[in-house]
Order: sequence, then C-alpha cells, then structure tokens
Amino acid sequence: MVAGFVLVLFFVLNGADGTHIVGGRDAASHSRPYMASLQIRGRHNCGGLLVREDFVLTAAHCQIPRAYKVVLGGDTLTRNEPTKQELTVARSIPHPNYDGHENDIMLLKLNRRALLTEAVQLISLKDGRVRARSQCVTTGWGDIGDNNTLPNTLQEVNVTTLSDQTCRRRWGRVPITRSMVCGVGRRAFQGFCSGDSGGPLVCDGAAAGVVSFSGRRCGDPRTPDVYTRISSFREWIRSVLNNN
Repeated sequence: MVAGFVLVLFFVLNGADGTHIVGGRDAASHSRPYMASLQIRGRHNCGGLLVREDFVLTAAHCQIPRAYKVVLGGDTLTRNEPTKQELTVARSIPHPNYDGHENDIMLLKLNRRALLTEAVQLISLKDGRVRARSQCVTTGWGDIGDNNTLPNTLQEVNVTTLSDQTCRRRWGRVPITRSMVCGVGRRAFQGFCSGDSGGPLVCDGAAAGVVSFSGRRCGDPRTPDVYTRISSFREWIRSVLNNN
C-alpha cells in the first residue's frame, strides 16, 4: 500500500517538465558552466550537468520517448548567445533499478563531444556523503514564483542539507533512503519545485545530488526537497562512462 502511495505521489508532484527554482536569484553570467538545458521542440524540459564532454547526468524521471536537444553554455533560454552549444542525445541510460521513486538518476550519451570553453565546463562528482547542515546551491531555469513565471536568466538558490532522520520525520510515509539527500532553503518557500528536475545540488564545488522530487508547494520545509545522492551511484556512473 505504501509503495502504491509513493508512486502516485511521485508522479503527481513530479511531471518531467523541469524543476522550478523559487525564491532564488540570478546566477552570475556563466558562473555555472556545467549546466545543461534538456529541450523538446525548443522548450526547456529538465536540467542536467555535464560530467564528461559526451555525457550529461540528470534524473531518470526525465526520460522521454524522443531525443532531447541539449543546450550548453547559455545564461538564458531565449536569447541567442555565441557561447551556446547545441547537441542531441544519442542514447538515454537510466539506472536499471529506477522504480519511479528510488534510483532516480540517468546518464545521457551525446551525439558528439562538447567543446570545453569558458562557458562550457565539466563538474566533478562528490566522492563522500554530504553531511547534514552543509551549505550548497541548486540551479535551474524553471518557474520562479510557483505560478508559471519563467526567469530571464539561470536561477540559483542556497540550500542547507538535512539529516536523514529529520527528512524522514518530515516526509512521514514517503520512504527516504540512504541514496537520497534532502535540503531546504534559508527561508520558507525557497528551493526547487516540479519542473527543473535533473539539475544539480552543488556542495563545495562538486555535484552532490540530482534534483528528484519535492512537496506540493515549492520550497515548503515541511516536505524538504529531495535529491538523488550522487555518491551512492559512483560505481554505476563510472561503469557507464567506461563502457560507452
């Protein structure tokens, strides 16, 4: 019964249309050069992060039955910028144990290697577990007001991570596993929302999480934002990169 409840909750709260940053601020120009916009017919759908010149890391629930266009090196989604690079996805590789809730992580093999420039860079992956009360940042191009208000530029918001026990207590019946990490904004209704899924949680300059799911109201600390913990999947990521 709990599993069915979780699955319904997940899909109600997390349409794969990108996660929305609320209560954030404009990111400095090209300060997040690892950010990727996954687009369908020119429309931003999910976020991602460039982990190798030919691979983007994102959330498994962002998988779609058609090929994404991947845009790198942009501050905005609407303006033509000379720094932008557009590639397509040759292959989607979701985690084999993704079940609609756990193991929400996916690698996208690009059709060619991105050219690394000042505006397009790789991000390293965090090795160890993120400690509770770590100060991190998450970024995205989604709704900034939880009301379909889209930003002109990439948004970012400060995130404080929570202990597993605190997150489990606040979420109640929804399972929070050790392969997840939770975070909240500095104030209420500040964080991500269903929309910019697949974007990164960055702690100490390294990617520590991938945006997975949140509650009914964006940034509500009563249902903390939940990220897939990257360190739990380092061996799987390494295996995919080494064999593709």
